[in-house]
Amino acid sequence: VQLQASGGGLVQAGGSLRLSCAASGRTSSNVGMGWFRQAPGKEREFVAGINWSGSNTDYAHSVKGRFTISRDNAKNTAYLQMNSLKPEDTAVYFCARGKYSLRIVKDTDVNYWGQGTLVTVSS
Repeated sequence: VQLQASGGGLVQAGGSLRLSCAASGRTSSNVGMGWFRQAPGKEREFVAGINWSGSNTDYAHSVKGRFTISRDNAKNTAYLQMNSLKPEDTAVYFCARGKYSLRIVKDTDVNYWGQGTLVTVSS
């Protein structure tokens, strides 16, 4: 299974970006997906997770109300809509594919990692 993340870039504070994560290879839609991020000099942290059907989501407190995770199983793709971006959201964002049908909420739930896409928010 390969995960290809895209959609990162440079945006001003208050702006929006939409990240995509396309899965290819021997994929099935019956597992959770998620997004993590790693800012310079910091550890990787959980951002958002979604279960296999899209009916259950979870968010880090720092992004709740601003970010929305979704998925399109017909396209084997997960998305992260990021609104009201802040400079502290600057990080490399990694998509992840889970081991289970439940939403991803921590590193140990992850079976596959994408390569990361850089999001830079200027003040």
